[in-house]
Amino acid sequence: MEIRKATELDVPCVLDIYASARRFMRETGNPNQWAGVYPAPEDVKSDIELSRLYVCTEDSEILGVFCCFEGVDPTYRRIYDGKWQNDEPYSVIHRIAVAENAHGRGVAAACFNFAYNNSKNVRIETHRDNLPMQKALIKNGFVRCGIIYLANGDERVAFQKC
Repeated sequence: MEIRKATELDVPCVLDIYASARRFMRETGNPNQWAGVYPAPEDVKSDIELSRLYVCTEDSEILGVFCCFEGVDPTYRRIYDGKWQNDEPYSVIHRIAVAENAHGRGVAAACFNFAYNNSKNVRIETHRDNLPMQKALIKNGFVRCGIIYLANGDERVAFQKC
């Protein structure tokens, strides 16, 4: 598997993967995360313009997508019911999703490893009902650190690998 930056040509496939991920979340007991059409086409295009959207490919087929960048995420400044493992500079993973036909093939692990290999200090959060993602994070060496709140007030379970 290879990780590369996403391009405008990838947008239709990325949007299909996000739609599939929304269906998967609903089918696995997570009806509230990514409600509506989030991530929207505008989110995808913005992430590409900011050079922070990546795709995981195999034989030119896009199997997964994620946003990753180094820097401060304002919603990570305050953490409740726990603490971050450190206060060092970190990378953030957002909007990670795996194509429906690629579940169980190590795509999420490849994305996590890419972020970790480039930073050695990675933070990510997910909805409390997203048990498959929480399981994948723990399986890949992330530690549950506590609870953060998004700008809109929604609660998320925060993880870190360092």
